[in-house]
Parts: sequence; C-alpha cells; structure tokens
Amino acid sequence: MNGAKPFGPIPPEFAGLDALPWLDEATPGYVYDFAVVRSRIARLRAALPVGVAVHYAIKANPFPPLLAAIAPLVDGLDVASAGELERALGVMAAQDVSFAGPGKRDFELEAAIRAGATLNLESEGEADRALRIAGVLGVTPRLAVRVNPDFELRGSGMKMGGRASPFGIDAVRVPALVRRLIAAGADWRGFHIFAGSQALDASAVIEAQAATVALAARLAEEAGAVPPLVNLGGGFGIPYFPGDAPLDVEAVGAALGGELGKLDTHYAIELGRWLVGEAGVYLARVVDRKESRGEIFLIVDGGLNHHLAATGNFGTVVKRNYRVAVAHRMQDAAEEVVSVVGPLCTPLDRLADRVALPRAGVGDVIAIFASGAYGATASPSAFLGHPPVREILAETQAL
Repeated sequence: MNGAKPFGPIPPEFAGLDALPWLDEATPGYVYDFAVVRSRIARLRAALPVGVAVHYAIKANPFPPLLAAIAPLVDGLDVASAGELERALGVMAAQDVSFAGPGKRDFELEAAIRAGATLNLESEGEADRALRIAGVLGVTPRLAVRVNPDFELRGSGMKMGGRASPFGIDAVRVPALVRRLIAAGADWRGFHIFAGSQALDASAVIEAQAATVALAARLAEEAGAVPPLVNLGGGFGIPYFPGDAPLDVEAVGAALGGELGKLDTHYAIELGRWLVGEAGVYLARVVDRKESRGEIFLIVDGGLNHHLAATGNFGTVVKRNYRVAVAHRMQDAAEEVVSVVGPLCTPLDRLADRVALPRAGVGDVIAIFASGAYGATASPSAFLGHPPVREILAETQAL
C-alpha cells in the first residue's frame, strides 16, 4: 500500500489465530502465552548437546507468575539486582542462582553470599569486597568470574566483548584473579563469558561459542584450575523487524556439540529474550481516531510508558516497526495506512509508524507482537502518572 512502512513478522505460534482470547481483560497490557515458552524450552533442550544446562536470565521478563512457571523447566536463574535475587530465591534453590552485573552494592553482595547464590564478579574490586564480606559473615562465598572476552559476537544488536567494558574482567587478568580466589578459600564456580546479544546469524553464534570454549580452556590452563561451570552466555535473537529471519538453534546446538571436548567441565546457556520474547503480546485499545494533514492516527490507551521498545527508544538507532495487527481482524487485508500512537504528551510515543492495517476505530484493540521481553519492566511506567500496565499469564490450547 502506498506510503506504508514494513513491519516485522507475526510469531508463527500466533499466525493462525483470527482473534486473541484475552482482549476484554488485558487492555492496556501484556499477555504472555506460556504454551509458547514451554515449546521454546523443549526445542532448546532438543537442540543442545546432552548435559548443557539451560538458565533463564530473568531481566528479560521477571513477571512473578511467569517466573514461577519457568523455574521448574530450567536448570538455573540468572539475576542482576537484589530485587531479582529475591524473586529468584522464591522459586529456585540458591545454588542454582547466579548474580551478574556491574556496580553490585555491599548489601547485594551480602545477600547473595548469605543465601549461597553464585556471584559473577565484574572486577577485582568487587572480588575484594565479596571476600571481605564473606570473612565477616564467616561464610565460604560462591564466586565465579565474568570474563570480558577478546572477541565480540559478530552481528549482535548489543556487543558485550572485544572492547573496553564495564562488564567483566579483561581476559588477560582473569587467571591471576582465579588463583587469588582459590587461595583465599572461596568456592570458585567458574567462568561467565558473554560476547553479545540479539544475534540472528547462526554462523556468528557458532563462531562466538567456539571462541568462548577455547578461551575458557586457555584461561583454565593459565590459572591451573578447571572451572566447575562455564556459562556460555546467550545472545540468541528473535525476529522483530522486516527482513529478520529466526535463528537456527538446531545448527547452533549441533556445532556446539563438536566444541565441548576442549575442556572437561559443565556448560550452561543463559537465555532470556529467546525463551519469552515471542510469547508476549501487548494489547492497547483505540480511544480516538483522528486525521491530521492527510495522515490517520489511532490513539491508544498505552504507549512508551508501557512498551518503550516498540517505540524505538530502547536500544535501537533507527525506528522500525514491530509486527502490529488489529486484534480481531488479523487475517483481513489492509485497507489504510495509519500511525498508532499512545496517550503521552511527547512525539516519541509512537508505537507504529505509517503501517498498513485493516480499518480500526474507537474500541478496537491493537496487538503488538514479540513483546514478551524487555517490555513492562524496561519502560518508564511512572512517566506522566498513567496507571501501571496489566500483565497476564495465559496458556492457549489452540497453539
């Protein structure tokens, strides 16, 4: 349709639905379909080499009912704050919880050490503080080392290695720190090596994982100690935008199986977005339809305060459209070009920019797909004092 901008794909689990069953109770809000999450975890297990653990990075979506449902299906939870730690300990044994992130405050280090969770150390200074706090408590701390690798994940949306970084300890300094932790009597738990995120190119993920295993083997040799666990990170992306293709996780898993013999240890994959991102749908109801200088705007009852990422203001340089639909007319042909905007007093509050949709009016519901990760908790919910967004966990038998 003339003047329309493209948008991303509908996740395959939702493509056959003519209507979503949660419209009346969920607007404005998120619905997370656990049938999708369950199938993703099963697919990942089947693709990975036997024995590779699956961890969920709860920063992707810490919604408590979702977290409680995921916990029995994974082997560990990875957190990035004391608040996330508290949620994780409510559903997972402490020895299966790891805590990463720069700038951990002393009370956070103490909480993790008291509980028996693993701290992924981000600096030598953090190591010093953790050892001191553990000494005061009279507790043996579980400490892993987060490594800032010498390489990056090629083609990743957010690069986490191969450069100066607040994340992790430069690889060249890691062996000395490992030796010091062991000498201090800490329970050294291994390495956490994460090179990037939101990658869709299987060859790039395969390349990064091979480099990660090789780096872990080299660091272990230099440190003179075999790590109990190597957390390979994640970085698995999902298709959000036009032209995006799903990551071939089966190819990734097959290639990883050929690498693991380089180091006799246990391995884990830590994923967030790939497990939950396509399971979520954001729903907002049209409260006004207006025309301005030849353009049509659908004004809905939620915006960047609920879903910052969909407006292009969270980690993207160029605004591109998520997959958007009129929820009860998903199979209908497009009839007009519209922009979907929220109720906030800022031009940044644009959920979809000039997309071709079936005609929608006041009371209709707009659905934004691939919204299960970095949605509600990654958005400025207090901005302009609007009510908080709803969140619902459901399981669609039709999927």
